[in-house]
Amino acid sequence: MDPVTSDRLRWGALAWLLTLQFFVVETVVQFRGEGYSRADDVISDLGATTWPGHQAMNASFVVQAALILGGAVLLLPTLRAGAGRVAAYLFGVAAVGVLLVGVLPSDRSDTWHGVGATLYLVGGAFGLIALAYALRPRSELLGSTLVALGLVGTAATAFFLTGVDVLAEGATERAAAYVLPIGLAVAGVALWRSRAVDATADATPDADAGRPSRREQRDAARAAAAERARERDAALEAAARRSEGTAPADDFDADDPWASNRRTD
Repeated sequence: MDPVTSDRLRWGALAWLLTLQFFVVETVVQFRGEGYSRADDVISDLGATTWPGHQAMNASFVVQAALILGGAVLLLPTLRAGAGRVAAYLFGVAAVGVLLVGVLPSDRSDTWHGVGATLYLVGGAFGLIALAYALRPRSELLGSTLVALGLVGTAATAFFLTGVDVLAEGATERAAAYVLPIGLAVAGVALWRSRAVDATADATPDADAGRPSRREQRDAARAAAAERARERDAALEAAARRSEGTAPADDFDADDPWASNRRTD
């Protein structure tokens, strides 16, 4: 693997893994006040200026935007497929959304805060689905996990934005919002592990030196089988000529298993 690409992969994967910081900050800020319910109250309430520790929560939103966008940009060489590019763009939309959420708390600019939340939820859910198709060639399990998270996020986002009471409001929003950092962390770990495997392979380049590829082995096996078939056909033809008495007298070959015993006068 190219050193530049390897470094970008490492730092991009780390950026996505660090999006889990959101859960830590959210938990700490929640316990700074009283009467908050994760099932009933939305995440934005923790960033409202009336909540103790709202500065830390809003700072976490801003950091989350940087981590999401930074990871997507750094991982662009890995996300070469069309779906990977789409995922990167959608994560950019999600990053802009969560940035607006952090810069404009709900009790200061409810409209723009709502726009930011919508961009984050929609961009994150659809971005995970696109990322799943981009990374599926690397791992079927990884692709299936990401697409499942994306579908959960899409459904929860639709319920939350339309006010459908499948779950309590806070629980529905969290089902929609939590899938992105979880999915990015999972993808980050998987990409980090793939980098380690590639690095190990690069460190031992002579392990498979001189060993033919599977395709070369299959071609050699086909050629050997064709040669054996040609020799068998030639032997059968020679035996048929002898049985008809058309074979020349000096055509006997002692090493030919198909030859009959030579008759002497």
